[in-house]
Amino acid sequence: LEGNINFVLAAIVVSGGIQIILGLLKMGRFAKLLPSSVLHGILAAIGVIIFSKQIHYALGTTSSAKSTIGTLVDVIYKIPEINPFVFIVALSGILVLIFYKKINQKFIKIIPAPMWVLLLSLPIVFGFDFFNEHSISFFGNTYGVGPELLIDIPDNPLDSIMHPDFGMIGTLPFWLTVLSITMIASVETLASARAVDKLDPYRRTTNLNKDLIGVGLSTMVSGALGGLPIITVIVRSTVNVNSNAKTKWSNLYHGIFLILFVLILAPVLRSIPLAALAAILVHTGFKLASPKVFKHAYDQGVEQLLFLSSTLIITLYTDLLYGIFGGILVALILHILLAKVGFIKFFKMIYKSGSKVYLLENGTYDVKLKGIANFLYALKLDKLLEDIPRGSNVQIDMSQTRLVDLSIMENIIDFKRIHDNEGGEVRLIGLDNHVASTSHNRALKIITGRVKKRISQRQIRLQKLANTNGWSFQRDVDWNTSYLRNFHFFESRPIEMKSNSLKGLDAENKAQWEIADIVFDEGALLALEVYQTTVQIIHLPTEIPKFIIDKEGLFDKIFSRVRVFSGANKDINFKENSSFSGKFLLSGEDEEAIRSFFTEDLIKYLEEHEIYHIESNGEALMIFKYLHIARTDEIQNIITFGLDLLKHMNFKK
Repeated sequence: LEGNINFVLAAIVVSGGIQIILGLLKMGRFAKLLPSSVLHGILAAIGVIIFSKQIHYALGTTSSAKSTIGTLVDVIYKIPEINPFVFIVALSGILVLIFYKKINQKFIKIIPAPMWVLLLSLPIVFGFDFFNEHSISFFGNTYGVGPELLIDIPDNPLDSIMHPDFGMIGTLPFWLTVLSITMIASVETLASARAVDKLDPYRRTTNLNKDLIGVGLSTMVSGALGGLPIITVIVRSTVNVNSNAKTKWSNLYHGIFLILFVLILAPVLRSIPLAALAAILVHTGFKLASPKVFKHAYDQGVEQLLFLSSTLIITLYTDLLYGIFGGILVALILHILLAKVGFIKFFKMIYKSGSKVYLLENGTYDVKLKGIANFLYALKLDKLLEDIPRGSNVQIDMSQTRLVDLSIMENIIDFKRIHDNEGGEVRLIGLDNHVASTSHNRALKIITGRVKKRISQRQIRLQKLANTNGWSFQRDVDWNTSYLRNFHFFESRPIEMKSNSLKGLDAENKAQWEIADIVFDEGALLALEVYQTTVQIIHLPTEIPKFIIDKEGLFDKIFSRVRVFSGANKDINFKENSSFSGKFLLSGEDEEAIRSFFTEDLIKYLEEHEIYHIESNGEALMIFKYLHIARTDEIQNIITFGLDLLKHMNFKK
């Protein structure tokens, strides 16, 4: 349908209608059949396509190439034609987007990075007078600038509305376009919805079918008015969660504000250069296909990197639809090779595996998975687990599986997260004889004989530390991470894995403690950032007030007052201990109880030591300092600090 946007709009409207039908038929769950690495490969391909299209706007050049690869290659040939006055706008914008996350000043963070890009482009526009057509000499060359380099918004926005043309509805290209839009938009929306569930501090679960109906209806309206397909946007959802938004009304307000900005600030928008928007899109495209994306796939397993890369390459040389099916085919071929069984037997081991759920005498539900548990088994797994009562004890035994892939591990971990949140307990067993290409807890696993697991030098040092002090040490991945979500810090930060756990007892205060390596996410999909830290949890002998202590910056005092209006707790200051209040940001719900708990002795101890993130959930403390895996000596320091901290706390017996 290339060359006629009105035919594409018609395809968008039809695609939205199909999404509504899929939602009404409760087929939202079918999105689970697409391997996540294939989805990320499609997103990476979209990123490359966006980058290739927008980089020429950022450079002030043009390309007549028909393919994405050709457009990228053209960048090299067009270097002599770069317009420096356009390029400086794009370069400054890209630098802002890169360094924005490294800046900790609250007055800068209150304005989103893309807005800074647009604001900082205005002085260049006015300085070089982009409003009038003229030429500027630079190093002996002449470059043109003028209104064509600025955003063009009509005086009456209604004049820009386009309408769909259904003239090609009886052709194959039309329906291939509809299928591509439906598959990409639906899978991306449902994947984003599941990702948002992990960020939600209130631990709610999205009804995927209702979400699909809502998105389909919105897509039909958007297409009818000349707009693009509507999808769930993980970046906006992440911002909403971090801003203490509690419902989907935040999305509506976001849309209303955008409409108001376009209508009210149209004169300002006409002053924004296309290169500034191109900078934002170039950065977005790069993030979708950045080295970090490939590293994340590699960390999950070499095979995931293969699935992502093959999907990306197939998509770039064909189209999105071929990319999806090509990626799935590559995944299936590799699964068959790894399982070392014939083609027919492979599919029998998926659809006739004999997996069952047994109710044991102690009330535990024993889920025995057998055969091949890969992405094609996802729907059968859902059906197997759906009848297990919420809040019950569940044991998932994978000892009789020949292969367990990343998609199934993700679904099992999602089931465990939801079940644990509702008071149940899910144990995963039977993977001792399986091997994976990485230690990641979601990595594809195939069964072999018993494998001797390698131990690192750091793990050897931690084992010696445990032996010396009479502590216990567990180096394997621990699946039981649900308790950490009881702390505010991890309410909206999904935990990937916990490992290298040291446990001990503070005999003086009768407090059990644990310190372990944690890998957690901030955001998801496009907004994903993966962090590592070492966290100590101390279970307290008695209940104490809930509070959070962090380092206080120059602008935190100002913004703590602003944050109160969004439902956050304000900074609690002690007039008689101004040095403590200047050093620490202390917040919590019960200010009176917190003031009573923070005695002179406790305040003095905290003042004399390095600043840690300290959080109380009422029954336990969480302490960490570094956003990296702590060295052995740093672990000793954290343990010593935490146990000494207990000595200065006033526990009411």
